[in-house]
Amino acid sequence: MGTCRSVTFVAADERVLGVRGARCLNSGVITLDALRKVFPAPGGGGPVVALDGIDLHLGPGRIHGIVGRSGAGKSTLIRCLTGLEKPTSGRVEIDGTDIAALEGAQLRAARRNIGMVFQHANLLDSRTAAQNIAHPLEIAGVPRAERERRVAELVELVGLTGREHNHPAQLSGGQIQRVGIARGLAAEPKVLLCDEPTSALDGTTTRQILRLLADLRERLGITVVIITHEMGVVREVCDTVTLLQDGRITQSGDLLEVAADPHGPLSAELIPLPPAPTGIEALVVNCDYGDSERFRTTDDLIRLAETYEAEATLVAGTIETIGGRQVGRVQLALRNRSGQPISRQGLDDFLAELESAGVVAKEVTA
Repeated sequence: MGTCRSVTFVAADERVLGVRGARCLNSGVITLDALRKVFPAPGGGGPVVALDGIDLHLGPGRIHGIVGRSGAGKSTLIRCLTGLEKPTSGRVEIDGTDIAALEGAQLRAARRNIGMVFQHANLLDSRTAAQNIAHPLEIAGVPRAERERRVAELVELVGLTGREHNHPAQLSGGQIQRVGIARGLAAEPKVLLCDEPTSALDGTTTRQILRLLADLRERLGITVVIITHEMGVVREVCDTVTLLQDGRITQSGDLLEVAADPHGPLSAELIPLPPAPTGIEALVVNCDYGDSERFRTTDDLIRLAETYEAEATLVAGTIETIGGRQVGRVQLALRNRSGQPISRQGLDDFLAELESAGVVAKEVTA
């Protein structure tokens, strides 16, 4: 559940053999400084601001989620990260090198430190899985013997042993995405950028691919950036998350910190409250207790209701355990001892005590 795990790193230019020949890298620090990208409006009119002053630091060896609705600037951001788009102003640094300032051969060399995984792998149908993985190495002029060695490593690393000689038409959707991930890792990049890597997959395959990405981070120490609109992906695998809205960052931080902030825009999306049953004869209250030190579980809320001579019944809720801590949003039905709805004064006092302890609580009204 997006827990932060420590990774031991070596010096920035050192390469260490990992599990069965996999290479462990320690770099991959990404820094965006006042990044701004403005496009001229098609057909005239005012310019379109796609990115508006993005400041973001992504540490090495972690999995970062960047989320936002369509038009938020996610695609432009990833194009700036890969050097495919020049920012209007600002810096895009990977390990201190400003990608935006590079041209020609220097830019091509810098791009080899950035692997890409796409929503649709777009494999070459005429090539086998192994040949697709080898394709970027061929383009880079890597000798055949070295290509074959590297492809063999990657086939094992992503769990494709026995399928490397199959063509795309003979592979499942999850296997095709594994080929895409292996291809993105072929040049031993420091950073792996994943653009909606699971959007076209079913739930079971999505979980398998996310476990693979987490395993790759652990084994290689690589920095992973996942661009997604799926909050389930963020909950499952990310250490940190950043929300883009209209080209600006509106919230960013460690997953637990963001999910536990009931006042932030991401909390309700990361921990959605399911629909409550209808026809309840009681006062119903929504409680978000992720940021409270005093109230850490639903039982704590129920016990507090008892001090106001009320019985609280859980009617709906979502509880996640992130970093060993419960973060949740619940809906409680409050009744007094006789089974009638709690009094207005009792409700007001109950809500006031919750608010004073950091729980965001609101009565549900029709």
